[in-house]
Amino acid sequence: MVERRKTRIIAIANQKGGVGKTTTAINLSAALAEAGQRTLLIDLDPQGNASTGLGLQMGARKYTTYDLLFGEVPASSIIAQTEHENLSIVPATTDLSSADIELMTRARRSYLLQDALRQSDIMEAGFDYILIDCPPSLNLLTLNAMVAAQSVLVPLQAEFFALEGLSQLMLTVRELRETANPALRIEGILLTMYDRRNNLAQQVEADARGNLGDMVFQTMIPRNVRLSEAPSFAVPVLTYDSQSKGAVAYRDLAAEVLRKHKKVQSEGAVS
Repeated sequence: MVERRKTRIIAIANQKGGVGKTTTAINLSAALAEAGQRTLLIDLDPQGNASTGLGLQMGARKYTTYDLLFGEVPASSIIAQTEHENLSIVPATTDLSSADIELMTRARRSYLLQDALRQSDIMEAGFDYILIDCPPSLNLLTLNAMVAAQSVLVPLQAEFFALEGLSQLMLTVRELRETANPALRIEGILLTMYDRRNNLAQQVEADARGNLGDMVFQTMIPRNVRLSEAPSFAVPVLTYDSQSKGAVAYRDLAAEVLRKHKKVQSEGAVS
């Protein structure tokens, strides 16, 4: 039996679309890779935007997340290396759109991704981080991601009603802790599209920190033109404009994630 590497698996999820979920998946992955962490991004969204955003053209997606879940293709054949050092991806296509229906007929339908990630060739690949870009809904694909993950990172747009949609996701995490994945926790709440000049954004931040405390990352992702432009060039913002506010913010987020995990590891070693 192959010894499993201590890989951190983080699902990036929010059932609401347009909150910066895929942008965070792409750029946090790139920032972790830039920091020397061997990183795998799993594109679990049928739109496949994370795959496009990391430069993987449709014709290059021979095997996809669909094959990872349902196929008999070895994981090593599905993982594609990006043009960025330390960063690999399992791409997605619209084939994944039918996955929710197919999952309904499967035994262990919430555990297929977990089982796939336990394949020996993924363990032997030695990834430090596996990030999962979830679809913008609490469907069976998202549940698979949460069952496979150790934690959930929730992008939260700094806008009116932002906190209202969070309650259902938190409830889902709590239910999964009691049933399928006792180790699951909230990695953190990430405020996105933040504009310091906007009084409403400041109020959302105050409400989020007041209600959720340390669960809210200190790092906030600003509204940034370069961050919006980068996907059209199929690169992370760290490559598109390395010194932009968006790139700096995602480097800060990666550093915060790494500090948090280093602290958890050291506390575990002491106990």
